[in-house]
Amino acid sequence: MNRIIFYLTIVIALLTTTLNAQETNQTLSFEEFLGFVKQHHPLTKQANLVLKSGEANLLRARGGFDPTIEVDYDRKKFKNTEYFDQLNTTFKVPTWYGVEFKANFEENTGQFLDPSLTVPEGGLYSAGVSFSLAQGLLINERMASLKKAKFFNQQSQADRDLLINNLLFEASKAYFEWLEAFNTQKVYTNFLTNATSRLNAVKRSVEEGDKATIDITEASITVQNRALELEAASLTARKAKLKVSNYLWVNDIPLLLEDEVLPIMPELALVENILTWNQNEDTEALLNDHPKMISMNAKIEGLEVDRKLKLNKLLPNVDLQYNFLSQEYDQLDSFNTENYKAFLNIRFPLFLRKERGEVQLANYKLQDAQFERNATRLTIVNKIEAIKTEISSLRIQNTMINNIVIDYQTLVKAEERKFFLGEGSLFLIISREQKLIDAQLKEIALTTKQLQAAADLFNTLGTSGLEVN
Repeated sequence: MNRIIFYLTIVIALLTTTLNAQETNQTLSFEEFLGFVKQHHPLTKQANLVLKSGEANLLRARGGFDPTIEVDYDRKKFKNTEYFDQLNTTFKVPTWYGVEFKANFEENTGQFLDPSLTVPEGGLYSAGVSFSLAQGLLINERMASLKKAKFFNQQSQADRDLLINNLLFEASKAYFEWLEAFNTQKVYTNFLTNATSRLNAVKRSVEEGDKATIDITEASITVQNRALELEAASLTARKAKLKVSNYLWVNDIPLLLEDEVLPIMPELALVENILTWNQNEDTEALLNDHPKMISMNAKIEGLEVDRKLKLNKLLPNVDLQYNFLSQEYDQLDSFNTENYKAFLNIRFPLFLRKERGEVQLANYKLQDAQFERNATRLTIVNKIEAIKTEISSLRIQNTMINNIVIDYQTLVKAEERKFFLGEGSLFLIISREQKLIDAQLKEIALTTKQLQAAADLFNTLGTSGLEVN
């Protein structure tokens, strides 16, 4: 009879707790949580600014190839004497290889005009080209700026992905910590309920003369210990929930999780799917798509462009301009080789110390970046393999701890039956129960480690995608 009362008390208490929780509690799944983080967190918007900066830098570099119109007007008049009146308009079209096409109109008059500036009445038209024959032909500042801007844009995209990846990783860790704290709190809540029900059953057994009074004291101590452990676990859970709240924003307004909101234990397969990585994918393929490697490759490509530019400056400057001249802009056959204006400039430093020094510095920067890339690549490969090994080991450990928990539950139930049949002791029940608590807490910790290992692999792979419904 006492045994029946004991079990009925526990069942009623557990059912009451479950029904109340279902009526008042709301849940926040891991999938919903990460969806909020990626869509609304300020750091996500900040990461997008990195990408926009790369696009703006690329736009600025492309501006070096924009056509330009120049107008120079200069006039001097003093005491009714027109010294000179000069108008010079130019339309320039730069191209990729150091070649610039130019169309020009000039009209100059005045009593003291330089004779070389004299043009026919109505002005003089010219059309020509300017280019560099040595330095600046295959690569120049304008070309280098645009190439480096393209690589910088790739680097910005990779850096944006890394920022989002790190944000989702930190948010995932916070959620898993909250989940662990919540499950720990739930374990202590259940065992406090069990201890309280056991205490009530022991009191009734003492009143009926079946048990000694000292058993009440021992059962009471157990209730107090469980209450103490529950309070500590509740504090940890509250702190973990506040940490999760740091990642919840809507329309730039931070959210605070209410006490009624509870986490949900996700399946490992679901976590792997949400964090979008494939364990069977080849490591080499993973490295090729890794944002860190993409960023470093783009950086090296930019340094290579800079090195080529510095090497090009070892060549002499040979600038050439040739312009066809005509009074009639609308008659193309009037532009011929009989009327022209040409210009040639050659410059070459004798020792090239400045240029050679810049080439050496460019080589050192490139080598430094290559060494860093090789070291980073090896670190990523080893970390991927280490985490994959950890995930495999944790699966085995979780299977083992699940069996241990089941066995301890069987032992505790058996000891409770023996105790209320008068064959066991309360001390042995409490001892078995403590072992069960330790096993369940270890089970929670290992499950959390398994989830965190999945997040670690996600972070190591640099993935930034997130598939949510």
